[in-house]
Amino acid sequence: MPTSDVPDVSVVVIVYNDEERLPRAVGSLLDQTLNNLEVIIADDCSTDGTERVARALEASDPRVRYVRLEQNSGGCSAPRNRGIEVARAPYVMFLDSDDELPRHACKSLMLVAEETGVDFVTGEVTRLFEESNTTGLWYPHLFTEKRVVNGIAERPEYFFDHLSTNKLYRTAFIRDNALTFPEGIHYEDQLFSAQAFSLAESFAVVPWSVYTWRLAPESVSISSSRHKIQNVADRIGVARLIDTWFEENGRAELRPEKDYKFLRHDFRLYLGDLPFRDADWVAEFADVVNPYLDEISDETYARLSREERICIHLLRTGRLDELQVAARQLGRPQLAPRFTTEDGEVTYWGAVAPADDASRSELDISEWYMRDQVLATGRIRHELTSVSMRGPVLHLEIRTFDPAGLITEGTKASVKLAAHKTPLTVPLTLHPEGEGQYVSKAALDFRKVPVGKVGVATRRHPVVSLERDGARRTDILLAKHDQPDFRATVTYHTFGIHHLRVKAEQKGAGRLEVTWQRSGVLKSLEPLGPYARKAKGKVGKVRKILVGNEGKATAYDAVSKLPRKRSLAVFEAMEGRGYADSPRYIYEELKRRNLPIDVVWAYSGDRSSFPEDVTLVKRGSFAYGRALARATYWVDSHNLPYLYPKPKGTRYLQTWHGQTFKAMGFDVPSLRGASDIEKGRFRSAVGRWDALVCPSAEFERTFVPAFEVSADLIRSGYPRNDVLVRWAEPEQQARAAAVREALNIPADKKVLLYAPTFRDAARRTGQSVRVDFESLAPHLSDEWIIVVRTHPYDRFKIAPELGHFLRDGSSYADINDVMLASDAVLTDYSSLMFDYANTGRPIILYTDDYEAYKGGDRGTYYDLEEIAPGPMVTTTEDLAAAVRDLEGTQERHAQRYARFQEMFCSYETGHASKMVVDAFFEGGTHD
Repeated sequence: MPTSDVPDVSVVVIVYNDEERLPRAVGSLLDQTLNNLEVIIADDCSTDGTERVARALEASDPRVRYVRLEQNSGGCSAPRNRGIEVARAPYVMFLDSDDELPRHACKSLMLVAEETGVDFVTGEVTRLFEESNTTGLWYPHLFTEKRVVNGIAERPEYFFDHLSTNKLYRTAFIRDNALTFPEGIHYEDQLFSAQAFSLAESFAVVPWSVYTWRLAPESVSISSSRHKIQNVADRIGVARLIDTWFEENGRAELRPEKDYKFLRHDFRLYLGDLPFRDADWVAEFADVVNPYLDEISDETYARLSREERICIHLLRTGRLDELQVAARQLGRPQLAPRFTTEDGEVTYWGAVAPADDASRSELDISEWYMRDQVLATGRIRHELTSVSMRGPVLHLEIRTFDPAGLITEGTKASVKLAAHKTPLTVPLTLHPEGEGQYVSKAALDFRKVPVGKVGVATRRHPVVSLERDGARRTDILLAKHDQPDFRATVTYHTFGIHHLRVKAEQKGAGRLEVTWQRSGVLKSLEPLGPYARKAKGKVGKVRKILVGNEGKATAYDAVSKLPRKRSLAVFEAMEGRGYADSPRYIYEELKRRNLPIDVVWAYSGDRSSFPEDVTLVKRGSFAYGRALARATYWVDSHNLPYLYPKPKGTRYLQTWHGQTFKAMGFDVPSLRGASDIEKGRFRSAVGRWDALVCPSAEFERTFVPAFEVSADLIRSGYPRNDVLVRWAEPEQQARAAAVREALNIPADKKVLLYAPTFRDAARRTGQSVRVDFESLAPHLSDEWIIVVRTHPYDRFKIAPELGHFLRDGSSYADINDVMLASDAVLTDYSSLMFDYANTGRPIILYTDDYEAYKGGDRGTYYDLEEIAPGPMVTTTEDLAAAVRDLEGTQERHAQRYARFQEMFCSYETGHASKMVVDAFFEGGTHD
């Protein structure tokens, strides 16, 4: 029962012929944590069973009221207006019958409204895609924090938040301003919201989801009808109504912001659809939109991206075939135009006549630096010119457009298609045909595509892979929107029958798409419901025992009781990520001495960094456990998995992977406060170590007690740092030159290595990359190339327009490669600075988040301001100045640099590998 006669919030649920979903929408309201609300079901004169369902809901709960329009209005406005008329609460919200409100939406919004006194509160929208059961957020950058905005002029970007359903309004604000939804038009939300934003003295924003927008697979909503020209006209019609309202109400100064929103949101939706429309539709579209586009100012167009401006220029000048080509590039920065025009230092998109001044300015893409790009980051384009299918074999003809000349002699190409894990790879031969164009053919035999033992039900998209000199890239394969669909039935293994469909994707860039659907025995298992799940659960438990950690531990325990193989050593670096770190250099010293030790290297993913003559074993496999169980030596740079106790007779050399700036081991609060079991596991793991490599006295002071190390200390410096201490020797110089060549670094450019560490709370988000490269490029790109090497726990992708200035160094498993090739390093709090100091080259620290970093949960051993070997900069301008005057920067910090070397490089002599082998291996005997 309501707690008072007057509800706190009225929620207007509009419905038309939606008897099935209405109870779900109303249920999300009756389940709100705000109990004192009223639910107004506003029925737009439904003709199905909606009235019966609505009246049953009304009878079941006194908070529900049902109102019915006398005739169908054909839109959302009339039922919402009726709801406003009858609402009794001081606050009102709107809900569509196919959507829901999160459980705390009403209460949380009302509390903010009461606290702030604003005219309305707006919050985030969760878009639920029902087909995939995935979610996305509506303009998440608008809802990052709780704030009060004193009028839309203060934050005009909120014009993008044009929905009416994610807001709680003061009812008096709506009624006093005679705000109603316009009837007889579509996109009524946009006019209503523009008026509300413009009239509000203040509104509040909250950073949590207050509305769940459910998107059905086959939606028939107005917003999903963009294929209809009338839909285009409706959007422009409501935009004109907003313009008129601005003029009539003295708010004309807001029009440029509304126009920008129109171009970036409403109009942008249609641009992205153009590759999937026929020529007649595109021509009609141009006739409808161009008159309105002509009214928008040049200043507003200048705020758009270059890709968007190219599309609009082609549209307004009638170059509609080229428009459809250009529209595929929107949001896909590695997708190239088919060709370009060069005129001196200027590059133009497509064809530009010498006297065409308008096109020369609008189609100028010099800012993309296409001719200065490298294979990994430049723009390229692969289009299907022909697709056919004979039985289970798909035949493709591909035209590759390479206007920037990225493809050179030695470039290897292939088509890849994966349904499960390992992709099917089919080599391509690129035949030149015209300037910057290549033609190739491929046959994909679906019988050879790995699908796993139980098959797959998935959709995938073939990609084209290009590789040269260690650099590689994969790109989408563009299909013609009107190509025919193909179907085939393929049998994998004994019972693995699958139905396949190949078609052109009708959204995004329009990729070629392949869909697998299980059939036969595999399909018949699915309807068994709980019995199948129960059986699957039992099978899963048995599988876990046999091949999971339990099985591996049992097998390991049995093998470890056998005698050691005294010549066997297992080496592992960076948890198996590659041939690198100190284990690499210890291994190479063993080879130089020709010691009778058989080394097996563990790998966890990519094996390309390992020499061809190295014996490999996959980390975590049964073979890995057998090798550890039989080996006399373990050599590792991180910590071998806890699963494997060290057998009697095995000796474990721990090299570790860096000195310590941030707290480690038991100095980390989370471990210090962990359970006795977890702390015991940690101590047992460290207790396996027989020897630990030490790079400095500071390492002994911090790391050794933090880990409670009892192993012998080898005070040698890091073996991995030998090449850095001896960087001037010919071998290291040749290695640096090879890196510069592979990364296509011009001879006249210097190299700045940027290697930030990860942030504990933001792994794999790219948030460790703090430098604004776009702003930095104008200051440094004439003299410098920046090689970006993020921590393995993070990720970063170079934007193509910065490919002339940036290179990706992540392909090098051993970071020494890029350190040797660099002239200076830019880092933050990474232990790399301790290693790099061995080169004597400049170190710059970008530390704009230092206060947050040192005040984090983990903490640090040092105040960076006291020990920094170079400048700590926090702005693009200061960074540029430090790099421009690198010699002066180094001179000003020479004393600090020397003190830093004394603290952290005290054991480094350039001969650590020899010292470690002498101490750990040469003392024993070998079979």
